[in-house]
Amino acid sequence: MQFPRLPQTAIVRPPAPARPARWALPPPGANAENKAHAPVLEPSGFRILSIGAAVFVTNLLINIDHVATLRNARAETFPDPVHAAAHCEQAGADGIVFHLREDRRHITERDARLLDKTVQGKLDFELSTEAEVVSICCDVSPDLATLVPERREEVTTEGGLDVAANRARLAEVVPRLYDAGVEQVSLFVDPVPAQIEAAAESGANCVELHTGDFAEADTDATRREEARRLAAGAEAAHEAGLRVHAGHGLDYNNFPLFQNTVPHVAEVSIGFAVMARAILGGMESAVRDMSATVKGSRA
Repeated sequence: MQFPRLPQTAIVRPPAPARPARWALPPPGANAENKAHAPVLEPSGFRILSIGAAVFVTNLLINIDHVATLRNARAETFPDPVHAAAHCEQAGADGIVFHLREDRRHITERDARLLDKTVQGKLDFELSTEAEVVSICCDVSPDLATLVPERREEVTTEGGLDVAANRARLAEVVPRLYDAGVEQVSLFVDPVPAQIEAAAESGANCVELHTGDFAEADTDATRREEARRLAAGAEAAHEAGLRVHAGHGLDYNNFPLFQNTVPHVAEVSIGFAVMARAILGGMESAVRDMSATVKGSRA
């Protein structure tokens, strides 16, 4: 079965439909074993801006994990990440990202289930391949499930998933997510050709490129070199028929270089930079500023 590739030009998200209507995209990366599980969908949720003046617009998803980190630091019931997500969407975010970790250090199962009921735009559920969390994700059935590596001793996700080394487990998890109604399954990977090729073979229909090395570069020359690596990774993913996402460490200052260098990026996940600014300037202002940065114009 051949899956159509979504056109990569002249697309933006229209006003978000009321959920549970899900964002629909074809899963072109499904391998022979998982094709039977991957949903065959017509592209939807996008519109042409204007004929002859096409503009590719990257969508912005806000990660609200750090709101839960603050709440849990005092074992309180506030600030509530569910409320924070609503403020983010009101300020123009195209969707919400959360990571339900095995140790529940920030987001809890309660948060995940309430976000599923309240988020109006796209919902991205980040998770490891741990059995209990996979079961919760299948029950929630978000618009997008992003599989990430996870170690209890890390402060935050430190690198991309080793897809090649985890083929057997991914061969179980990816089709299970599709069978649960998850329309987009993404793997969080470093911009390494072998990992991107393995991601396409896994049955996933998206990859999220790990931008941490780019964000943490200590010189301008190093950052530009990392941007070129990401650009090559995005090209490889696009050629493999994968939808390209990106995230980790992107902020108000480094995003313009990323945007001007890396092609085919349909959406980015940004959290810490927005939450840090929100503490001093307010959530809605911080989200509006980031949205203006990502969309390429400042109001």
